[in-house]
Amino acid sequence: MDYDAKRVEEGLGHVHKEDITEKEDKIEKDESGAAPAQSVEQKGEEQPIIKQQKSKRVATLDAFRGLTIVLMILVDDAGSAYERIDHSPWNGCTLADFVMPFFLFIVGVAIALALKKIPRIGGAIKKITLRTLKLLFWGILLQGGYSHAPDELVYGVDMKRIRWFGILQRIAVVYFIVAVIETLTTKLRPTVIDSGHFSIFSAYKWQWTGGFVAFLIYMITTYTLYVPDWSFVIHDDDIATRYTVKCGMRGHLGPACNAVGYVDRQVWGINHLYTQPVWTRLKACTLSSPRSGPFREDAPSWCYAPFEPEGLLSTISAILSGTIGIHYGHVLIHFKGHAERLKQWVSMAIVLLIVAIILHFTDAIPINKQLYSFSYVCFTAGAAGIVFSAFYVMIDVWGFRTPFLFLEWIGMNAMLVFVMAAQGIFAAFINGWYYETPDNSLRSLDPKTCFYQRLALREIGDSLIRDIC
Repeated sequence: MDYDAKRVEEGLGHVHKEDITEKEDKIEKDESGAAPAQSVEQKGEEQPIIKQQKSKRVATLDAFRGLTIVLMILVDDAGSAYERIDHSPWNGCTLADFVMPFFLFIVGVAIALALKKIPRIGGAIKKITLRTLKLLFWGILLQGGYSHAPDELVYGVDMKRIRWFGILQRIAVVYFIVAVIETLTTKLRPTVIDSGHFSIFSAYKWQWTGGFVAFLIYMITTYTLYVPDWSFVIHDDDIATRYTVKCGMRGHLGPACNAVGYVDRQVWGINHLYTQPVWTRLKACTLSSPRSGPFREDAPSWCYAPFEPEGLLSTISAILSGTIGIHYGHVLIHFKGHAERLKQWVSMAIVLLIVAIILHFTDAIPINKQLYSFSYVCFTAGAAGIVFSAFYVMIDVWGFRTPFLFLEWIGMNAMLVFVMAAQGIFAAFINGWYYETPDNSLRSLDPKTCFYQRLALREIGDSLIRDIC
């Protein structure tokens, strides 16, 4: 089997109309019943049996997913020290702000490849639902407040203050919506893509329709929903202080009175939102901006308020990131040549980047991760398309796979690495081995604790240890 035929069999090649004409003629002859059954058996004996080979994993997909995990770990650990890579306090985009949309982008690509063949729609929907429930469960367990890793060796959460939404929950919702649309439209999928640059868009119009519906829901709600005044209570050393935020407006895109926060307060309740929003690093809130610091004496009341960066309305907008990702997966399936794929990918990425830049710098729709604005969707999806294309050139076209094996391994074990590293479970495991007090652990590098000295010199005597430490 030659290389092109093998790629087509794996679902990574483009099948043209001319290529399948002869195959269709043969099928019609076989179904007509003109040839007797015996002759068919004889043909079967004469022709060699071709074993169906298992589809290969796409190395670029795993490497891209691995890169996203590495970025998440990097910005989580180093973001507080280098504010330039930490999340933007409000408008704008930093390195940390690419992590979530990159995740959703590659989820879309993976859906297209995983669901290119669906033997039973009911069975596929069941698997999608179970996977979604698993992601929701792990999201609530790890980010809902139950796990206090790595800083505290305790578990448990007050159900009155549990955080319902988070990173994995957003991925779960986007995955479910995009995967269900892909599954339910399986019979409407084309086996042949007509020539033309836009044929791939019309061939998968239902996927784009789903993304457009999500876009309409987000835009209409964001700009037309009335946001009234609201209040919240902060508990500090058994002292409860109530703050009131004055709003009474529509279409506001600032921290205080946006529709994204209002929807979350109404649906989840203000006590179930993220209590450390990035807007606390704004100049209006702290003199240490763009770093975290004590609040200004004249800080507005909303600086103290909770806000959910992975909220419900912003997650609806995030469906667009998954929709764009699944389009890149469809291109990978239907187009055979490297040049054809790259032409589709890069051109779309450039258009998305141009749209985002125009919207942002004209102040029409600022790039904002917390609101998951449309310009943010376009900017991050365009960047994801460029990075994905670059990885594809280096790994699949030029064959430079060895330098990316580490990223591939992380991408193939993304959930494990996310739980152990990004959520601090491994650090909590290390922190769990301590000497005398939890503060004196392997994870602590403070020489004042003398953990290593105490562990090594214990038999020499306590007096010597005290002298050294």
